[in-house]
Amino acid sequence: MTIRLLPGPLIDQIAAGEVVERPASLVKELIENALDAGAQSIDIDIEAGGSALVRVLDDGSGIDEQELPLAVQRHATSKIANLDDLGAIVTLGFRGEALPSIGSVARLRVASRAAGAVRGAEVRVEGGEVMPLAPSPQPRGTLVEVRDLFFNTPARRKFLRSESTEQSHIVKLVERYALARFDVAFRLRSHGRTLLDAPLATSASQQRMRIAEVMGDEFSVEALPVDRRSGGVRLWGWIGKPQAARASSDQQFCYVNGRAVRDRMLANAVRVGYRDVLYHGRQPAYLLYLELDPAAVDVNAHPQKLEVRFRDARQIHEFVFRSVHDALGVGAGESPPPPMPALGLAVQEAQAGYAAPQQADLGLPLLRDPSPRSAEPDLPPLAASTPSQHEDGALGTAVAQLHGVYILAQNAAGLVLVDAHAAHERVLYERMKRDFGAQPAMQRLLEPQIVELAAHETDALAEVIEDFDRAGFEIDVLAPGRLAVRAVPALLAGVAVAPLVREVLRDLQGDGGTHHLESAAHGLLGNLACRSAIHANRKLTLAEMNALLRDMEATERAGQCNHGRPTWTTISLAQLDQLFLRGR
Repeated sequence: MTIRLLPGPLIDQIAAGEVVERPASLVKELIENALDAGAQSIDIDIEAGGSALVRVLDDGSGIDEQELPLAVQRHATSKIANLDDLGAIVTLGFRGEALPSIGSVARLRVASRAAGAVRGAEVRVEGGEVMPLAPSPQPRGTLVEVRDLFFNTPARRKFLRSESTEQSHIVKLVERYALARFDVAFRLRSHGRTLLDAPLATSASQQRMRIAEVMGDEFSVEALPVDRRSGGVRLWGWIGKPQAARASSDQQFCYVNGRAVRDRMLANAVRVGYRDVLYHGRQPAYLLYLELDPAAVDVNAHPQKLEVRFRDARQIHEFVFRSVHDALGVGAGESPPPPMPALGLAVQEAQAGYAAPQQADLGLPLLRDPSPRSAEPDLPPLAASTPSQHEDGALGTAVAQLHGVYILAQNAAGLVLVDAHAAHERVLYERMKRDFGAQPAMQRLLEPQIVELAAHETDALAEVIEDFDRAGFEIDVLAPGRLAVRAVPALLAGVAVAPLVREVLRDLQGDGGTHHLESAAHGLLGNLACRSAIHANRKLTLAEMNALLRDMEATERAGQCNHGRPTWTTISLAQLDQLFLRGR
């Protein structure tokens, strides 16, 4: 085929395909322009899901009249001027592609009045053709009006979804910006009907109200705060409690220097932070803000600016992981889980019947009860102790054991219910992790296990060999693409080592692969803890029950077992009074 230069309009439409995917895409670009202009109020109006009309009005700094025709030309921008600026971008937009891309596939009108200007002006673009400049009564700020999206590219218009679907994408997009900038008021309307109204939120209570509007009242009230700094990096925001996890990931908001991103590395770091406190398949809710030197992050990775690259991805991964992990590490009693409903899983397991292996002697007093297990153990009498004399913890004092599964305790607030197996499992698991991390025992292999890799993958080993050594491995590089594993952590002695090493090395780029080593070891520790913990129909003394309660209060993440099931809940005195109609 003959090589030829493409005509300008076709070039513009091809480029527009990277920027304007659907109505929500152009709303994103226009909101970012308004924020970069210092707007404190942004009003968005849409019709037909944004395909018929998108109108964005802001009170920002505006555009000078003589610069309006330039603003709709490709690669014209006020946000960067040289290569150094591109290496440390502080604005949301910078490519100079949004307005010309929109103008090439829609009917575009831009009206603006700069601060101090005696009048406003406007420019129109239809299908890439720029009309002459005209005066406008526009007050200070900018109005961008986009009509008939894809009117000149009907093939692309066919790919738009239903009006309700496109509208939903726009609502979710505006919600993301509303959570990114509490200092800006946002209002979204469709055919005159208000879909989102987020006034300025300068106080903590106003910010909670905005968060509640987007993420729900439960999250705004119950979420755990996060605020950690390390050098020039800060992570702050809120993370949902494990017991409030959801089936979908629709409430996961992450911002890098104020920019909403969908970054797999950051999402993985948060997910690893929730490791062994989430029930299988559940998704945590979180609202997190990562702040760092703009030169340490590359936002010029994709035309839609949703993906970023970090100069030191492993360090950022570790920082985010540790921040989330530590924020979740509270002892039982400090943050009560929601009452009752989540305990259904424990009841089902008890009804199905636990196996009752011989208890291992791990040095814990409550495991040394030599009494036989009976199918229906005798419960201690309710007057067997005087709880008020030694109610010295948040979980109170044990008064009875119910059906060989639950511990009943009372504290100042009311009744505490504890799943003894789940609670003891967490206590044992955290102790095993602590002991394992201190100095893991090594198991030398009778014959080295040979691991075959791609040649470049052995180069990645040099970056993390200290992590392997610290975890209890001994690995030598025999040749490019060929490793010899001579020793493994004792807990991994029965694990297929070659697949594990391959998986770790191949995940290093984006997912913080060294955590796979921890996951493998912790998985075995979790199984051991589960098998060693109190099982159903184990008759406990009051002293053993109280010892477990005190251990829970001193154990991180004791609100869930390592499978993510809740370990305890409460029924307040007010709830009990209501149940028995007291005071009526």
